[in-house]
Amino acid sequence: MAASAPAPVAFRAGNYGANDDTLRALATLGITHDSSHCPALVGGACQISLGSDDRDPVLHHRIIEVPAGTIGTLGGGQDYRRHYIDMGQNFEAYLARFSGKTRSTLRRKAKKLAEDCGGTTVTEHRTPQEIEAFLAAALPLSACTYQARLLDAGLPGSREARRAMLEAAEDDRMRGFLLWAGGKAIAYLSLPVVGATLVYAHLGYDPDHARLSPGTVLQMEALERLFAEQRYRWFDFTKGEGARKAMFGTGSAQWSSFVLLRPTLANRALLGARGAFDASVAGARTLAERPGALARIRAGLRA
Repeated sequence: MAASAPAPVAFRAGNYGANDDTLRALATLGITHDSSHCPALVGGACQISLGSDDRDPVLHHRIIEVPAGTIGTLGGGQDYRRHYIDMGQNFEAYLARFSGKTRSTLRRKAKKLAEDCGGTTVTEHRTPQEIEAFLAAALPLSACTYQARLLDAGLPGSREARRAMLEAAEDDRMRGFLLWAGGKAIAYLSLPVVGATLVYAHLGYDPDHARLSPGTVLQMEALERLFAEQRYRWFDFTKGEGARKAMFGTGSAQWSSFVLLRPTLANRALLGARGAFDASVAGARTLAERPGALARIRAGLRA
């Protein structure tokens, strides 16, 4: 939760094994939502004092209980694979999982970047003083990235985020990496540490060097150093799909994100419009996949 990672706001017990005391404890910790009550499994491991008829979100012991099953009926969900690296091995064993072609490509990318930039270096940042230096170089770079410009998802530079990162560094729970070329930083990687897990919080790079894959080069160098620490069990790429995550990950888990909306007419209309849009996109994709469809579309665009 430190070092700019968002604080959790929702909880679900494994095997739905929660009770009213669980909800009271969650409320004390600042958790606002729980989904451990499953109406279809009343009498099982869940001992929350709600019944099979309690199928809609309800305030219960200062927690908004969102029964399992309700989420699916409301819509607004997204399913994706959450990629991770199993770090219970050494770096050489990790590299061996890549094909020979992929290993060659990764080496070639690093060599090409170094040749075109007149050499590159990577600096690692752990202590509060080192994290201050990391932020001084990474924040201006982040402002130029597409994540910051288009998605408002660049490296956070607020006072609160900075303080969280420095406090994490005090406890040796923060890792930052910078890739340098020509005397300036061209890529950064920010990794809070939660227990034995490295959290892939933020990665960005100078768009002027995008064709040279600086993010991939930095990722590989950082992983070699992190494996060498022999401290971590997992590298969590967090939510969202991505080619880099899929390539570097050793496995993935099915994950879902949900938008919880009140059952108002306006929200139902919004979900209906979203469903119609998704259906139209799926229909267009189906048409485009028909034999000869892409050629006809291109011909129409050139006309």
